[in-house]
Amino acid sequence: EVQLVESGGGWVQPGGSLRLSCAVSGFTFRTYNHNLHWVRQAPGKGLEWVSAIYASGSSVIYADGVKGRFTISKDNAKNILYLQMNSLKPEDTAVYYCAADRDRWRDFNYKGQGTQVTVSS
Repeated sequence: EVQLVESGGGWVQPGGSLRLSCAVSGFTFRTYNHNLHWVRQAPGKGLEWVSAIYASGSSVIYADGVKGRFTISKDNAKNILYLQMNSLKPEDTAVYYCAADRDRWRDFNYKGQGTQVTVSS
């Protein structure tokens, strides 16, 4: 059974930083057959894609709104996906989910339960 478990969310003031983690079980990063994503959902809004690291592990991409502030990475030995978030803004407030697709880009086969990030003063 595949499980994705996020952690690291919380409250932070504007300009602050948080690092989210996503512990994955049920498949291993070393097989290089899943693209790994972070997506978020703000209150009253739909799911918004944030960032991804390709299955090959060699490329990463970001949504325009987080480029230069967020960094996605993964630890193949620990099977953990990370999202380092710096210079946080109130509009980054959302529930953040990690997700994985195997067959079609952004057609998620798996998604975690989410972790809340709140940015406010």
